[in-house]
Amino acid sequence: MLLEKHDRELMKKNNRMLVFDMILKCRPISRAEIAKKTGMSAASAGRIVADLIEFGLVKETEQYSSGVGRKATMLDIDVDAFIAIGIHVDRNVVKVGLVNLDGQIIAEEKRHMRKEESGPSAVADHAADLVRRLLARHPLGSSKLIGVGVGLPGIMNTAEGTVVFSAQLEWRNARFAKELEARLHLPVVLDNDLKVKALAESAARSIGTEGTTALVSIGSGVGSALIIGQQIYRGANNFAGEIGHSTVDPNGRLCECGKRGCLQTYITDLAMLQEANQVKPVSDMNELLEMMRSGEHWARNIIERACTYAAVTINNVVCVYNPDTIILTGEFIEDHAGIFEMIQQKLAELVWGPFGGTFQVVRSQLRDKSVMIGAARLVLQQRFDQGLDISI
Repeated sequence: MLLEKHDRELMKKNNRMLVFDMILKCRPISRAEIAKKTGMSAASAGRIVADLIEFGLVKETEQYSSGVGRKATMLDIDVDAFIAIGIHVDRNVVKVGLVNLDGQIIAEEKRHMRKEESGPSAVADHAADLVRRLLARHPLGSSKLIGVGVGLPGIMNTAEGTVVFSAQLEWRNARFAKELEARLHLPVVLDNDLKVKALAESAARSIGTEGTTALVSIGSGVGSALIIGQQIYRGANNFAGEIGHSTVDPNGRLCECGKRGCLQTYITDLAMLQEANQVKPVSDMNELLEMMRSGEHWARNIIERACTYAAVTINNVVCVYNPDTIILTGEFIEDHAGIFEMIQQKLAELVWGPFGGTFQVVRSQLRDKSVMIGAARLVLQQRFDQGLDISI
């Protein structure tokens, strides 16, 4: 009985978000069109629309549908009716954006930090100061702000707003949401950066509750995230997606986590540069890639092996989750021309036969804005989960 109740509640939440996204992307649109496109009954679609109108997210327009039969009032969204604050915290940098209901950043600020000022309290100070600067330039009024979302690298306890562990930030059990709430007097929700990034990218690409989107990120670390319908797949403890610490070789290289042979010891920027420097001094990935293009065979071997491991990783994700879309992201892919195509070529050779043609591999659409946008969407999604209570 409890499971049935949970399933019903989850369906209600998904349907609310589905109708909202439908109006957002297809506006103006009639109630009848929403029911047809979503497969809902007219009554169910109408109830959800009524809720969205009551809470100020959707409005009726003066336009009417054209076509045969009775004219229908069209629906639209005031995308600036409510604003969420999206914050991206990474090693040595904080980015803050004001994000509207359409997922557009209307203003943003960022600040680089020294290592000695990268503790949770200091970062909360920086983030709060940037928020205040943005709001001073773009005054909104408290009734428009629906909350703050934060994306950070590492393992999160989203229910408690705690950073359980972040190797990049060197934080353990940091109550970061409470730190920000105390400074901003706004509700704060936080999650892993790749999970909110996948949420933003998935929302930007598709409408529907049936699709499965997997995001794979390769750069200074290796990680993944899965969106099923419109919900982040978290696993039992919100640890899902830590693919960088899957074991490739139990007798392989020592990883920063203390284990040997983790995937990220083979395909991160640091791993490739460490190997390259055994041949000759190489300062960064741009230099290594330039050596590859100039005909240095050892440099090509390093890059090609990393692309092979990336393709193996994607194949494994496909075999386990059977997604319809794979989004490739991260500095290794986004910042270097030709890498995306090299990985695609390797993948064509490695993907298991039955899965051939069942999924598409695409680039990130939102790139370095995606974590801010996804963190802001997380705020909106939380409000939907709470029954559309957007008051703070």
